[in-house]
Amino acid sequence: MTVHVERDGRVTIITLDRPDRRNAIDHPTLLELLAAQSEIADRAPSDTRAVVLTGAAPAFSAGADLHGVEEGQFTADLRRVLVGFGALPVPVIAAIDGPALGAGTQLAIAADLRIATPDSPLGIPAARLGISVDHWTIRRLRDEFTPPVARAMLVGTENYTAERLHSLGGIHRLGDLAAAREWAQRLARFAPLTVVAHKVGLETADAGPERVEAFEAARSAAWASADAEEGRTAFLGKRSAQFTAT
Repeated sequence: MTVHVERDGRVTIITLDRPDRRNAIDHPTLLELLAAQSEIADRAPSDTRAVVLTGAAPAFSAGADLHGVEEGQFTADLRRVLVGFGALPVPVIAAIDGPALGAGTQLAIAADLRIATPDSPLGIPAARLGISVDHWTIRRLRDEFTPPVARAMLVGTENYTAERLHSLGGIHRLGDLAAAREWAQRLARFAPLTVVAHKVGLETADAGPERVEAFEAARSAAWASADAEEGRTAFLGKRSAQFTAT
């Protein structure tokens, strides 16, 4: 197994665990990530309310494992994994400690939120390898890390430290895995249906009418839920809300 899944209350921690390859992503790893996403989707948001994606020391992920990786099923399944994190009905935090390069950066930007140790490098060295990332990655990199940073990473193959990206807004917090787990526990207390609606809205912000309709349906479900009433009642009563995802 190259992916370990651990549950900590309502938080699920997914750990890339190929330390001898610096957690490089091969095809079996993609299949294990897809299986983990499917399991989380089945449990969320009743049992799982937040996800932390991380890598075993010494890296988050050094990129795709280039031994036998070619355009085709690998890239198709990589795209499924990346989009899959956005589709999960719970917040996903990428906890980065060490290099997050190539596919590692792709996984980082697929997450909703990012926390990293200051010196962790991120970048897309595809131009040094004669390969190309897909359009989803280009658009997502532009949106999450700003257009100038996306150009520097993709055209200039420049790496950025997490500290530098934090100053630009692309890394939301500086910290380690313990801080990520604490953050996830806090997120797990928020109203699940509201999180779903906001994630759908963010993922479809520039999409066509059909995707906008999906967001409006999710938004209406949040407003009509018992959680919405609980949130208002708790606020007025000056107590912590207890959300049930109903």
